[in-house]
Amino acid sequence: MGQKVNPIGFRLGVYRNWDARWYADKEYTKLLHEDIAMRRLIGSRLRNAGLARIETERSANQLTVIIQTAKPGIVIGKQGASVDALRDELERISGKKVRVTIHEIKTPELDATLVAENVASQLEKRIAFRRALKQTLMRSMRAGAKGVKIQVSGRLGGSEMSRREWDRDGRVPLHTLRANIDYGKAEARTTFGRIGVQCWLYLGDFVTATGEPIAPGKDRAEDRGLEDRVPVPAARVAEAPAEAVAVITEAVDVPEVEIEELPTDDVVEIDEDEEVIAAAGVDPAAGGEKVEKLTPKRAPARRKPVVAKKPASVSRVPKKLVKKADAPADVAEEEEE
Repeated sequence: MGQKVNPIGFRLGVYRNWDARWYADKEYTKLLHEDIAMRRLIGSRLRNAGLARIETERSANQLTVIIQTAKPGIVIGKQGASVDALRDELERISGKKVRVTIHEIKTPELDATLVAENVASQLEKRIAFRRALKQTLMRSMRAGAKGVKIQVSGRLGGSEMSRREWDRDGRVPLHTLRANIDYGKAEARTTFGRIGVQCWLYLGDFVTATGEPIAPGKDRAEDRGLEDRVPVPAARVAEAPAEAVAVITEAVDVPEVEIEELPTDDVVEIDEDEEVIAAAGVDPAAGGEKVEKLTPKRAPARRKPVVAKKPASVSRVPKKLVKKADAPADVAEEEEE
């Protein structure tokens, strides 16, 4: 089984903010159901307006609803008629004064929810799913996305058995917490059934509060600890007792002189003698002469068997005869002497 985490929920409280920004202690269940009902109402009324995100903020006597859409003209309507009707219905559900704010999304290709809805609308028009995926990927990458991944699942092409197909372009680092990954999903209602569409968009890295991008591999411990960055005031240094400082200076001065004088001469002399003895392998007195005599003797000893190998076909009999012939010649020389 695959363990998958929602990329938006994974970054909540660290880099992203909540869609519902309010707090309730006793009436939490009631207010939660109000939020769900309002979101369903807005989604059903503005299904073709390119809704991307609905945010809610609550105060004591007022409710603020922020609608992010790619087509603000449809939401507003002629002379604001659609907004007024929507506001009246929201006030009826919540029982409080409702303030509706509309934000326009200028690049819908860089919003995951809108990209998923675009693919779903193409599937409802009976466009081949592979063609829809490739065209949508190309548009998002041209708009400036660093990576896009789209997945469709259901009875693709009208097949009896449902399956999953996905396509990706660029890189989508889901496990990198500082990566700004937008996630959205939609449903295509076809004659064969519903086809689910999921979209992941990698839009770059989040920035810090100062507006500077976070450098990769930066130690997060440095960001948490402010004491390292703040210089130590002079008052803390003055509070230290003078006796402790004097003891430290005395303890440091004495061992430096002793360590420098003692080990330098002895170590050099011992190392040179030991290296010469280890290289020769003999006593230091006669080591040099023996090494010089042994080197020329070993060289011819290795060459002799090479010459002796040539007459390999000669039998052993003539060799014995040669040795017997050499013996009387030596005896004759001794008699002459």
